[in-house]
Amino acid sequence: MNNSEYHVLPFSAIVGQEKMKLALLLNVIYPAIGGVLIMGHRGTAKSTCVRAIADLLPKRQFDPLIAEIHAQGTYLEVELPTLVNRENNQPIAVPMVNLPLSATEDRVVGTLDIEAALTKGKKSFEPGLLAKAHGGFLYIDEVNLLEDHLVDLLLDVAASGVNIIEREGLSVRHPAKFVLVGSGNPEEGDLRPQLLDRFGLYTQISTITDIDKRVEVIKNTEAFRLHPETLVEKWQSKQQALQKRIIKAIEILPEVEMPEPLMAKAIELCLYLKIDGHRGDITLLRSSRALAAFNGRIKVEADDLRTVAPMCLQHRLRRDPLEKIDSIQKIEHILNETLSQIN
Repeated sequence: MNNSEYHVLPFSAIVGQEKMKLALLLNVIYPAIGGVLIMGHRGTAKSTCVRAIADLLPKRQFDPLIAEIHAQGTYLEVELPTLVNRENNQPIAVPMVNLPLSATEDRVVGTLDIEAALTKGKKSFEPGLLAKAHGGFLYIDEVNLLEDHLVDLLLDVAASGVNIIEREGLSVRHPAKFVLVGSGNPEEGDLRPQLLDRFGLYTQISTITDIDKRVEVIKNTEAFRLHPETLVEKWQSKQQALQKRIIKAIEILPEVEMPEPLMAKAIELCLYLKIDGHRGDITLLRSSRALAAFNGRIKVEADDLRTVAPMCLQHRLRRDPLEKIDSIQKIEHILNETLSQIN
């Protein structure tokens, strides 16, 4: 009996939603971009796409996750338990961790047996979801419904790459480097502007209206439900080609440069749009470099900037209820004017 629960729909088999897929790919190539927030209607393959991107990545060698525990002037080091089989040091899959809306703070950051640590020096620490997501993805569906203090915590850890727990004179810290991905339905509420700004990229997707593409969606979905192994095998060559392209992009990324005149135009764009702070500028630079690497180049071009600018800046625009022009159109219009001098 075939059962799709043991398989993930191939990333290459997902129809349409190119902006969402590109945003995820760029974060895989350059995690420092800062994750991605995906907003759109129900049933538009948001969670499917996130799960598929993790399955696409090559397995990696096990890297033990070490937690440092400081208690009463003593230093304790403990290797965190892992959910994967480390026997014979076999390669492991990139983790994809789902964070439920009902999760408590202890469940997210981890818990420590304070009494045992203080009185017996016992190294007793139960890792949370942040530890389990290390080296992979942390996915929050309906992130706009998650409590604000948890979103703040997640964004801080995602930015620093370190999870720190303070409890009654005890301090626990361990690396927590992951790509934070959030998704939600805008009809159920928006995130606060301060939190929106902390996500590197933003994509707003909608239901596909092209009939041919919708037919393709139905065919792939039903084929995957009935015979998942067959569909996975059908898309294997394209998956492998995309995987090689990602690996190559990661390899050449350190060599990719953005010409200074183009960088100045990116900054000028942020100034014209009145983007607060410098995150917009930095995200534009990182995303443009990642896209150039994905396309096999070591030099950023104007078209790279054109492609990534809307997803880097749309959620950082100041909201004007009287503004009639669409935010993406506004970005594209000003971007074309800004880049016209160097094209």
